[in-house]
Amino acid sequence: MKLTKIDFKNKQGDTISGRLDFPRDQKPLAYVLFAHCFTCNKNLVPVKNISRQLTEQGFAVLRFDFTGLGASEGDFENTNFSSNIEDLLCAAEYLEKEYESPALLIGHSLGGAAVIYAASKLNSVQAVATVAAPSSPGHVKNLFGSDIDRIKELGKAEVNIGGRSFHIKDQFLEDISEKNMTHALKHLRKPILVMHSPQDTTVSVENAAEIYQHAMHPKSFISLDGADHLLSKKRDSAYVGNVIASWSRRYLDLPKRNTLPNKSQVTAQIGSEGFTTELRAGHHTFRADEPEDVGGNDFGPSPYDLVLSGLGACTAMTLRMYADRKKWGLDEVDVYLDHSKDYAEDCDHPEEKQSKIDVMERKIKLKGDLDEKQRQRLLEIANKCPVHKTLHERVEVRTSLEGNNS
Repeated sequence: MKLTKIDFKNKQGDTISGRLDFPRDQKPLAYVLFAHCFTCNKNLVPVKNISRQLTEQGFAVLRFDFTGLGASEGDFENTNFSSNIEDLLCAAEYLEKEYESPALLIGHSLGGAAVIYAASKLNSVQAVATVAAPSSPGHVKNLFGSDIDRIKELGKAEVNIGGRSFHIKDQFLEDISEKNMTHALKHLRKPILVMHSPQDTTVSVENAAEIYQHAMHPKSFISLDGADHLLSKKRDSAYVGNVIASWSRRYLDLPKRNTLPNKSQVTAQIGSEGFTTELRAGHHTFRADEPEDVGGNDFGPSPYDLVLSGLGACTAMTLRMYADRKKWGLDEVDVYLDHSKDYAEDCDHPEEKQSKIDVMERKIKLKGDLDEKQRQRLLEIANKCPVHKTLHERVEVRTSLEGNNS
């Protein structure tokens, strides 16, 4: 994922701070606009995780701080739900002017309600996805509790939200009370994906049911079972991003995915945070990572897992091709692999007692109408698969620097 800092102006002339996340080595399939949750910001970890999933699948994502939040200018106490919608429209205008109009809007919590309203005003938007969104902007009043009476009495009051203090004015309460989400949903007329956790204690899942009920087809619902409102578990936010990327392909007018810009079979790219590495092989994209216990995010298999996967896939394919050519009754092949390092008996240097070698344990299960002679022959063939041969041959890895660009 490649990050670009961007700024644009809101209707009041305040500078809004944003990040535009690009897929590497290709023109974006489409541009996505992300609206974060109430009082949150663009750098919330779940927001970054969702964006990463989308960029890995070829999308560019603009995430920004609403007015008065994060690094954006302006006074939060003078903002409201309507100004959030205006910020989204300004962000879309910026994308249209500098890059390309957004085709997909994503909103988390109150941001989910905001993108529903904004989408109806943007002709370029072809689909909308909401995550843990309220069915009415007025739902946010629940966060203020007993402070509502004080806000109405004094015109504004300081409230505590998520351990932080914010000033909320009476005009904010009036603004969210005036918004009719049912009307907005019925006039949206665009595909919508509603994602919500049944365990959400901040915005109950009944809100998702109401959004789904009032939205017009095509509409989809995904249950985020076990997730909390803020998607604090990495696996939940990663899942959300991956599902949205896959779902949106059905509804967005996407160009054919670009191939690699050079002749390399595979590219591997890592950013400045963590070990998550984006991989491209031809037009296929996937990722590698390290487990959490060694400092990774566990967003993908480890490098050694990928090596074992290559051997396992090659073994299975080789056996399939051989059995098909022989017209043998092989129904299924299961290959189980493990990697370890073991002490080696080095005939040339017996004095080096601590010498270790890499050991790959491979176990094969064959299912089908096969006699013992056929099974033994398939075992022999497994040891002749191309990747197996490569691992046993002398392999040279020739490394050089490609250019000097920063």
